[in-house]
Amino acid sequence: MAKTVKLGDDLVEIARQEALLQDRSLGAQVSHWMRIGRAVETSGKLDHAKISAVLAGEMQTRELTPEEKSVWLDRFTDLMGEPGPEEEAFFADRRRRGLGVGLDEEGNLVHAKPDPAA
Repeated sequence: MAKTVKLGDDLVEIARQEALLQDRSLGAQVSHWMRIGRAVETSGKLDHAKISAVLAGEMQTRELTPEEKSVWLDRFTDLMGEPGPEEEAFFADRRRRGLGVGLDEEGNLVHAKPDPAA
């Protein structure tokens, strides 16, 4: 049965923004974070150095515990959603030239207005 829990407005806003990014409902996002927090607190074995090493490609995921894999997967997913310098430069060039830069909500190609200074 669902229960009501009071959370600060700042935490709710952070969770709401992350829920949008992760395509989750607000409740699903809070539940997801609760599971991660519980895994961290109950494991006593979470090694952030190992997780960082796997993210850096210095270790294999098979060397992580199930709890560490859960944290790694969330961070990996976050990192994959962040553009790198090459991707930012690529799309900056496309915007400068007025070329397609992405898709809108309906799946239509969005074009940037050409930069007259370019």
